[in-house]
Amino acid sequence: MKTALERDCDYLLEKRLQTLDSDLHSRFTDTVFVLPYALDQYQRLFPEYTDHSVLHCMNVVNFCNILIGPEQIEKMNAYEIYVLLMSCYLHDIGMAITAKDYQEFKDELGAKDYFQKWPNRNVPDFVRDYHNEFSGLFIKKYAEFLEIPSPELTFAIVQVARGHRRVNLFDHEEYPEQLQLADGNTVSLPYLAALIRLADEIDVVADRNPKLLYDIEALTDSNQIFHHRMHEAVPDIQIFPDGFLLEVKTDDEALQISIEKMAAKMRATLDICRAVAEERSSYHISQKWVELNVQP
Repeated sequence: MKTALERDCDYLLEKRLQTLDSDLHSRFTDTVFVLPYALDQYQRLFPEYTDHSVLHCMNVVNFCNILIGPEQIEKMNAYEIYVLLMSCYLHDIGMAITAKDYQEFKDELGAKDYFQKWPNRNVPDFVRDYHNEFSGLFIKKYAEFLEIPSPELTFAIVQVARGHRRVNLFDHEEYPEQLQLADGNTVSLPYLAALIRLADEIDVVADRNPKLLYDIEALTDSNQIFHHRMHEAVPDIQIFPDGFLLEVKTDDEALQISIEKMAAKMRATLDICRAVAEERSSYHISQKWVELNVQP
């Protein structure tokens, strides 16, 4: 069931971008049109992995809409909205890397040192561990194909997409508070990266892995089976102005323990992202808590 906040924020970013800049909106929609096939290639390396298709990207956009809210959207310029939307759809493209691009990018990301340090790991392990960096390199390489209109906006999309995991959002060099564009506009990289990191973190509910994509009974990897069962046990997340409520339905003790750990990780991510927004931008993230409502 949607909260009042969620109902007020449907397609907030998309509608606002269309109003502010029809050209950037057109470039964005062109990207969305061509990406589903490319994103679905993640199953080549990760046939049993949780969903990283365009459906996940749409969830991330939806969560960003809610986190921003109808008041803050008025403060965002067209470039910030464009960068955020493009990053939402491209943040996991590194999971779908082609064999050719992997060969081109792997040395830049330290593949030799990685496999020397962990000789029992394989290419999917390396791609998963560094998929945000593979995403950044993909965006740089295909910026023209993606119709990104300037080097500054390419840099912004790369950084925000990379920022959904691991990187330090307090790094002033990697994430300047106001990235200057050639026409005098600015982009708040720390805030946009904090949004996408938090939105990605809270995409945990059952529809993250819709049954039309997976036959769980046919899966063979016990770890992946457990992860899918864990998502199934969280049928809904409700977003309020001050926090997140995860509905949990299971009487399996192991699942409950794992979901509690997931919620703890979510709280830690929320704390970091809220601090980044408040300390490094003129925006804010209002949510402060993550709670579970566990039902058998």
